[in-house]
Amino acid sequence: MARTWLILSALIVGLGAGVGWTRLGFAGLADAVSIADSVGGIWLDGLRMTIIPLVVSLLITGIAKTVDSARGDRVAMRSVILFIALLWISTAMAALLVPALLEMFPMPAEAARSLATSLSATAHIDAPTVGIGAFLRSIVPTNPVAAAANDALLPLILFTALFAVALARLPAAQREPVTAFFDTIASAVLLIVGWVLVLAPLGVLALAFGVGARAGTSAIGALAHYVLIVSSAGFAAWALAYPLAVFGGRVRLLAFARAVAPAQAVALSTQSSLASLPPMLKAAADLGVDRSVSRVSLPVAVAIFRVTSPAMNLAVAIYVAHWLGLPLAPAAIAAGAAVAAITTIGSVSLPGQVSYLTSIAPICVAMGVPIEPLALLIAVEMVPDLVRTVGNVTMDVAATTAIARLGPQAKEGAAHDDLSPPRAGDGLAHLAPSRSDTADQAGAMS
Repeated sequence: MARTWLILSALIVGLGAGVGWTRLGFAGLADAVSIADSVGGIWLDGLRMTIIPLVVSLLITGIAKTVDSARGDRVAMRSVILFIALLWISTAMAALLVPALLEMFPMPAEAARSLATSLSATAHIDAPTVGIGAFLRSIVPTNPVAAAANDALLPLILFTALFAVALARLPAAQREPVTAFFDTIASAVLLIVGWVLVLAPLGVLALAFGVGARAGTSAIGALAHYVLIVSSAGFAAWALAYPLAVFGGRVRLLAFARAVAPAQAVALSTQSSLASLPPMLKAAADLGVDRSVSRVSLPVAVAIFRVTSPAMNLAVAIYVAHWLGLPLAPAAIAAGAAVAAITTIGSVSLPGQVSYLTSIAPICVAMGVPIEPLALLIAVEMVPDLVRTVGNVTMDVAATTAIARLGPQAKEGAAHDDLSPPRAGDGLAHLAPSRSDTADQAGAMS
């Protein structure tokens, strides 16, 4: 939270300095903006260089662990299947909802023009024009290495996902050394990302100065508009939890709302799904969910399931395109939706700023949308992140009620019925990443 407030302060100071320098007519504005663009661009390049290795390594380890979890327990298998289905449903909703909202409530035209101009010095703006036929042909890579070199994220992610699923089917003696190798790569790259993020206040300050100098006060209204649009995508995914609990879990709407309220309160105050696990277990018990189900399904949900993430991440990428005046073809939105839904599986136990950049940057790259605006938008992620966390916690409990009604209880879980009350860590050991910094990251996880 200290870093979050520091980045937000850098945004405010940078915008204020840029606007003030322009309004007061101080000399040397062009040189100051040029230096700020260079500093901000170098910081963005530092983030950009980590995208490919981090996406590949996290996706391989995330999918391998997810498949391994589903293989070992019938409740876990039903949980993973339902979670993946809900991720795709929420992503599809965002792909339809966000363009419609931007059509009905667009950013003010003058603000959009000035903001697009303010980033023209650092952003490579090239509207994606790929047709549906070319898009379908591009999904399967003829050369995964060339796809990585050319920032063709969707074919690279497809190959990586297939490789991870195949890896998960190998005997443990063959599988574990490979997953450990990629887990080590992920740990090393995350350290690099952490070092780059130490300089985030400086990078945001520099980029915000350039935006303030060129766009003036219109940037402030645009950021508020962004928060509302992206949060709407999160609210839509969050709202899915209630009909799922009523029709899938066969619980009364008011009973579900009362039971899940304490977990929502913890999520709102901590911005952590992991911290909300104990009240989620209590909510499931209050709704009549057998402990043999909730003690498997909810830890799996906390580890791999974030229903709002692909919807809100895709919303950010679509919003950036809207910001820069880039028309998005259906093929581009479809590519972004696929990347958003697939890469969510690999985003395990990452701190807020890291997960924001590493989850959304691949979507932008796949859609042909510049990532430069993300450096400013991360500074106001605090409010959307609250929506993310509360929505995830609500859906975790709703999905668990539905899983409990899908079939007979798994025999593996039934043996625990007479044990002591469930602990927050039960069921997480086989899913937790092996990276040594996970404990430090867990408090910021959404």
